[in-house]
Amino acid sequence: MAATIRDIKEQTGLSLATISKYLNGGNVLPENRAKIEASIRDLHYEVNEIARGLVTSKTRTVGILVHNVSSPFSGQLLHYLSEILRSHKYGMLICDSNNDEEIEEQNVKYLLSKKVDGIIVIPVSEKAAFLDGTFKKNVPVVLLDRAISDGSFDCVKIDNRGAVMRAMQVLLENNHKKIAIIASKREYTGRERYAGFTEALEKAHIKVNKEYVRLGKHSLAWGYENMKSLLELKDPPTAVFIDNYEITLGAMMAINELGFKCPEDISVMGFDDQIIFHLINPPVYMVEQPLEEMSKKAVELLLERIESGSLEMPMEISLSTRIVEGKSIKKL
Repeated sequence: MAATIRDIKEQTGLSLATISKYLNGGNVLPENRAKIEASIRDLHYEVNEIARGLVTSKTRTVGILVHNVSSPFSGQLLHYLSEILRSHKYGMLICDSNNDEEIEEQNVKYLLSKKVDGIIVIPVSEKAAFLDGTFKKNVPVVLLDRAISDGSFDCVKIDNRGAVMRAMQVLLENNHKKIAIIASKREYTGRERYAGFTEALEKAHIKVNKEYVRLGKHSLAWGYENMKSLLELKDPPTAVFIDNYEITLGAMMAINELGFKCPEDISVMGFDDQIIFHLINPPVYMVEQPLEEMSKKAVELLLERIESGSLEMPMEISLSTRIVEGKSIKKL
């Protein structure tokens, strides 16, 4: 016969109220938590989530809607989100939008049908229409990494423009003036980063060379093809700013394949610090995003909305980045 909450009460000597509070994610005294957790292990107690959901109207499940689950960036965020949600005794249900707005809209409907308590979204779409159903169901939403146009939802992101301007300052301080950019233009982050690129050049009184601007897809192939074409120009740039992991990886592949050396022939500043950029030669200068802090802020904000039941006055939290030094930039 399956153990019940009363069996835990008898074994621990604690009140049903204290045990119930713990099981529902509330704070209890450390010594009481230890007793309850030991009893749960000893009795092999399992929470009946369906029954609890019928009583509390909560499933203790958060939907995670990811723009592209195959992205290393998404993988890191999912890792942190999982750890933080688990520490709050929440599970997560992951949906991959595969960079497709129609799939994204279908995924929202699916998550709502599963009665999730809230949704964290790394969006594909830049308009809020795909989230309309969350208002009707009173399900809170927190946007992560990317904002959308109307400002109706809480959002946790970085200061993309400021991050790129600081990265560009490193190139400018090393006397680079012929600076190219390879970036994505489809999503919010790509456009914000391009805006930071142009603003940094304007402040340095350097005209943007259209031949050096390559805006397109968020992919390894885009980085590879455009770094190759930049290096083959009659008047190539001395440095390239690259706005995400996949594009940076493709660009470094092109440099190596063509027989160029970094930073002797071309300097590189990348974005999204990943372990691989510390292993390749040379280690690449990177803009590092605070992914763990972003994940923690998103979860805390969502759980606050779930517990309060209030969706009013959306908040925008903008976090700072840092430059991870490498050996991919030459001083001219």
